[in-house]
Amino acid sequence: MASTKPTIQVPRWIQLVGLPVLALLAWALAGTLGHALFLFLTASVIAFLLNPLVRSVQRNRVPRGLAVAGVYLSFAAAMLVVIVALVTVVVEQAHSASDRVDSYLTDERGQTGLTDAERDVDRFQAWLDGHGLHRVQVRESATEWLDGLSGEEISGYTQDLIAFAQGAAFGVIQLLFSIILIVVISVYMLLDMPKLERAFDRRFPPHGGVPLTLRIESALAGYVRGQVLLSTVIGASAGIGMWLLGALGLVPGAERYALLFGLWTAAIEVIPYIGPWLSAVPPAVYALVVDPVSFLWVALLFVFIYQIEGHVVVPNVMASALRLHPLLVIFGLLAGAELYGIAGILVALPVLAASRAIWEFFAERVRLEPWGESDRPVPVEVEVEAEADPPLRARL
Repeated sequence: MASTKPTIQVPRWIQLVGLPVLALLAWALAGTLGHALFLFLTASVIAFLLNPLVRSVQRNRVPRGLAVAGVYLSFAAAMLVVIVALVTVVVEQAHSASDRVDSYLTDERGQTGLTDAERDVDRFQAWLDGHGLHRVQVRESATEWLDGLSGEEISGYTQDLIAFAQGAAFGVIQLLFSIILIVVISVYMLLDMPKLERAFDRRFPPHGGVPLTLRIESALAGYVRGQVLLSTVIGASAGIGMWLLGALGLVPGAERYALLFGLWTAAIEVIPYIGPWLSAVPPAVYALVVDPVSFLWVALLFVFIYQIEGHVVVPNVMASALRLHPLLVIFGLLAGAELYGIAGILVALPVLAASRAIWEFFAERVRLEPWGESDRPVPVEVEVEAEADPPLRARL
């Protein structure tokens, strides 16, 4: 005969007073210790994700310390290879795209002495004039802007960019320091994970079910699988779509940079809600520069991709990975952005996935005292007074 799981009943007065106060204290603590909380949450996510790999290595009679070191070194080496490969492709194709844009804006063609940009402006102005839009004069303003883009001004823009990069160096150093702290914290968590698991199981026995730590690992693994599949599908769709537009001549030269656009889209897709809009910016800017009309084709491509994403891919991939109501997901993303900006948004979804696993674990063990009317009769004393005066009608 299966044993029932013991439950703890939370009284109504705690629900009315204690839980709201606890929520306010948690929110105040999160606002005060935002940076430390972010570091520990990120480190916890990494530790729970890598712990199954460490256990797999330990099955070969490898000490836990060596297993943690091996998994972390392998993970770091794989990330380094991926980053170097991506940077190599991005730098190469970005340099080629920069040369093409510079040639489009500055190189004069033939006997006309016009650049490709000036020629496209003249064609656009002729199209406007041919459709009765004589009042719309883009030729003069565009020509003045293009003439102002001399080599010295372009060099000035480059110097401004370098100055901006130097100003951001301090932020980069802070980021690297935070990454080192996250790695150190996650390593300590991985080394002590067996003790943590035993402590959880001792205080919150699974009672024949799945332990709490394994539920958290499963939820995070499901989120990662869903996110990788989503980024792969959307990135491949964007890359193939840009290659087709370039091969068909609708966006000149886009086939050369299709891999770059696809990798950018796949990487930026990790940022929920904001990522889809940001991923369309580089292809749209490129299309505007090489041929303004081709911008429409790029816009149509990404609108189509994100319609498919919103109605087909996300409901079937991320819905099964998170198993959370969309309103709760939106609130979590907004809270993460409020507490820690873009980094908070990145951590919000895995934290929500782990929180769902924790909620399901304790929902089986905690019961809230109902607020409905009690079925048990409550004795009430009623005092009956004798009638002092006769009724009014009797006296009349």
